[in-house]
Amino acid sequence: DRVNITVSDSGTGIDEKNLANVFDPFFTTKRTLGGIGLGLSITSRIIKDHGGDLSFESALGKGTTATVRLPVKG
Repeated sequence: DRVNITVSDSGTGIDEKNLANVFDPFFTTKRTLGGIGLGLSITSRIIKDHGGDLSFESALGKGTTATVRLPVKG
């Protein structure tokens, strides 16, 4: 009754203190690179509006896994 989409990388990971804030509007660790911190906030809202959810698991130095869960509507 749900579709799960999981994407993983082997990048630098997200610090636990930052992971708790990734969905907050205007939160970014990349402001010096031009980030404004709206991408995940907007993405999460769109997914929730469709009855789904977005979550992250991450380990510093090992990478991050993002999972989108959406309901199947028939």
